[in-house]
Amino acid sequence: MDLTPDRQKLIELAHYRMPFGKFKGRYLVDLPEPYLIWFKQKGYPEGKLGHLLESMTEIKINGLEPIIRKIQKDFPRRF
Repeated sequence: MDLTPDRQKLIELAHYRMPFGKFKGRYLVDLPEPYLIWFKQKGYPEGKLGHLLESMTEIKINGLEPIIRKIQKDFPRRF
């Protein structure tokens, strides 16, 4: 079992923005932890967004946001 993080997926996670709701447009790392916990309790959306929200919940619960912020800085999004 390979536990090495996928670089491209982490970069995508660092730059992904919430597509709907009260926090529409915010980076997932900037979502309040209680909001992510609410999703964890009620159920994440289907598909890619759900997987990203679930990952971000674990990152925030474990205090690993600085890693995501470093990725945002070191790998700026190119449009």
